[in-house]
Amino acid sequence: MTQFRLGLGLAGAGGGALKVIKTPNADLPMKHGQTALLTMDVWEHAYYIDYRNARAKYIETFTQHLINWDFVAKNMAGAK
Repeated sequence: MTQFRLGLGLAGAGGGALKVIKTPNADLPMKHGQTALLTMDVWEHAYYIDYRNARAKYIETFTQHLINWDFVAKNMAGAK
C-alpha cells in the first residue's frame, strides 16, 4: 500500500530467504541478485478502471482470488 505511482509489489527469493519487495520505477529484483516469484503491478493503470482509487480493494482481490500459488511455488522451488 505504500508504493507510490509506478512500482511493483513482489515476492522474491534471494539468499535462500523469501522476501516482500517493493520496487520504484519498474526496477527489477533480478538486477539485485534476486528471483521474482510473483509480481503485482500497483500503478494506477493496473486497477483504476475496475477499482477507481480503491487500491486496497484491488490488492485484496489480487491476493485472494488471482494469484496462482502453484506457479509461485514452482518459481520458489527453482529460485537460487
